[in-house]
Amino acid sequence: MLVNGDAAPAKGLIKDTTTQGFRQDVIAESMNQPVLVDFWAPWCGPCKQLTPVIEKVVNEAGGKVKLVKMNIDEHPAIAGQLGIQSIPAVIAFQRGQPIDGFMGAQPESQVKAFIEKLVGPMGPGPIEEVLAAAAEALEAGDAAGASELYAEVLAAEPENITAIAGMARLHLDAGDIEGAKGFLAMVPEAKGQDPAVAAVRAAVELAEQAASLGDTAELEAKVAANPKDHQARFDLALALNARDKREEAVDHLIAIIKADRTWNDDGARKQLLQLFEAWGPMDEHSVAGRRKLSVLLFS
Repeated sequence: MLVNGDAAPAKGLIKDTTTQGFRQDVIAESMNQPVLVDFWAPWCGPCKQLTPVIEKVVNEAGGKVKLVKMNIDEHPAIAGQLGIQSIPAVIAFQRGQPIDGFMGAQPESQVKAFIEKLVGPMGPGPIEEVLAAAAEALEAGDAAGASELYAEVLAAEPENITAIAGMARLHLDAGDIEGAKGFLAMVPEAKGQDPAVAAVRAAVELAEQAASLGDTAELEAKVAANPKDHQARFDLALALNARDKREEAVDHLIAIIKADRTWNDDGARKQLLQLFEAWGPMDEHSVAGRRKLSVLLFS
């Protein structure tokens, strides 16, 4: 489904320029549509990674943006005037002025997002289409199909956060906690707080906590015998969550907060927030649980 390899430059959309040609190729052309200037050099490894990606996205934009490439070894003057000190560097020009830019090799999704800031939505590209198909497979209960699609995305974009989080979630759902942690280890440090990643990480932590709790029957018996045994109720909430009994898990943590907000350094409320993070903000149990928590804290 994904197409790899260099994108063939569309006629007129992608060209090389020189110091002498810069005014016409960039300044004048940017009066008609945004022009991206890719400053590169033959010895630059990341430049070679970025070139096919940015060419592909520019081609897909269908004339809404042009790409001009400048070899700074042969033509260093413009890069010097713009203060460019590392490459690859991409500067967007519009109406004769530099308006935005980025440095370093970027995955296709981020290059597309950068161009969409300039020209508006381009529609789904190949990566987005595969990710959408993976989401549909998950919705249909086809974990194997979703896994194949996520793997396809990662083959093209090894740092694609949606695909990494998706694979981690699939392993976690299959009971493979270590496999899930292995995928989370692939997340670049700069993207560690991405909501999808944070949700899976929280779910992994909950699964590890629940793994040592044993059967719910014993915990339920302890709570029944002593409703003030907050630790047993807390452990029961985690065990119930591990069995996908989310509403019951919320209710037990709410009961602890209602009985003793200070117990375990406000541990029940903190644990409840971790559940919401693991489930996702739009999960029906997250929404209902937040409502119950708000009523308890603010009424």
